[in-house]
Amino acid sequence: MDVVIFTLQERELHVLLVKRKHWPFEGRWAIPGGFVNMDESLDRAARRELEEETGVRDIYLEQLYTFGDPKRDPRTRVISVAYIALVSADTQTLRVSEESIDVRWFPVRALPGPLAFDHDTILAAGLDRLRSKLEYTTLAFQLLPEVFSILELKHIYEQILGEELDKGNFY
Repeated sequence: MDVVIFTLQERELHVLLVKRKHWPFEGRWAIPGGFVNMDESLDRAARRELEEETGVRDIYLEQLYTFGDPKRDPRTRVISVAYIALVSADTQTLRVSEESIDVRWFPVRALPGPLAFDHDTILAAGLDRLRSKLEYTTLAFQLLPEVFSILELKHIYEQILGEELDKGNFY
């Protein structure tokens, strides 16, 4: 179970990463995640792992993709159901867990790479999904405060898409 969580901070798209405390990939940054308990649903496991590892809770969450390369985890065969999440960073208080030594937001354009496991691939898939969903959903609104301007909405679209947009499309 892995969760790619995005936010907008200082007018820039960020992703939440944890610094691993234990082998494998000790000291490397990773997407928050962990194992599913035998008695819980995938969605519940994603929410639990995110809260346990980072303190983040009460967020928009959706299933992204299943990753199953046989060598993605050196410990054993691990299949990961990945999720994407969106949150307003100012509504969350981050904290480390027993499994990590640090947790923080990083600008998507300046990641501390490479990430642990296959998390660079998972993050890229999450960013692609976020970008494609802008075309047919109101997903970007999850990153906005309750009251916002059209220019703030335009800026979020530009941050997610990674390109400047014609302001005429937002009036």
